[in-house]
This record gives sequence, C-alpha cells and structure tokens, in this order.
Amino acid sequence: QVQLVESGGGLVQAGGSLRLSCAASGLTFSIYAMAWFRQAAGKEREFVGAISWGGTTTDAADSVKARFTISRDTAQNMVFLQMNNLSPEDTAAYYCAASRTPYRTVRRTTRTEDYYWGQGTQVTVSS
Repeated sequence: QVQLVESGGGLVQAGGSLRLSCAASGLTFSIYAMAWFRQAAGKEREFVGAISWGGTTTDAADSVKARFTISRDTAQNMVFLQMNNLSPEDTAAYYCAASRTPYRTVRRTTRTEDYYWGQGTQVTVSS
C-alpha cells in the first residue's frame, strides 16, 4: 500500500529554516502529483504547496509563497519542503500528500479525500 513518511520537523527560532522530507513508497512516484498541507492546533488543515507529477509546475499558498519551496527527487521517491524565514504562525503539523490519481494536476482546491496522507511531522517556531 501507499506509504508517506515525513521527517525533518522540529523546534526552530523565528527567522530560521527547516527542510521537510517525505519518502514515498507503494506507488509509481514519478506519475503522481505531491502536496504539503499543515494543521495548527484548533484549526483546519490548510494547503501549503504542491508540485506536479513531472516536477515542472509548483503552487504555493499566498502566505508562504515567498518563503517556502517545494521540490521532488524522482530517483529517491522523495518530496521536500524548504521553509525559510519561519514565524510562529507557521507552527503546525505538516503533512505530505500524494494524489490518488496518476497524471492528475492537484490544486489548492483539490479535495482531501483525493490524496493519500502521511502521519505528519511537527514544526514549532518559537518567537
């Protein structure tokens, strides 16, 4: 079955950086779009960014577009989220997601049920 395992979360000071990784297995990674979401305590899960199956197109939420970068390494079956200039408002559990449909473009409006999900990794930004 599909497994997505996130890593790289932790505690960082405001203004710092973290790089999240997601290792994917159980699917032909190169033909599935990938995305990152986050969920802060007491809030709904929100879209952070996505990358197309071919890696040529990315999208990011307006709140992170200037600071976060999503990328993928098909040879390693991994997707990454580089997060720079972090602020306490970025504190959340971050989740990796893979589209359930090959060759499909995912957007910030793609339904959550259209993804496979990882277990999440916690990011805490102190002020």
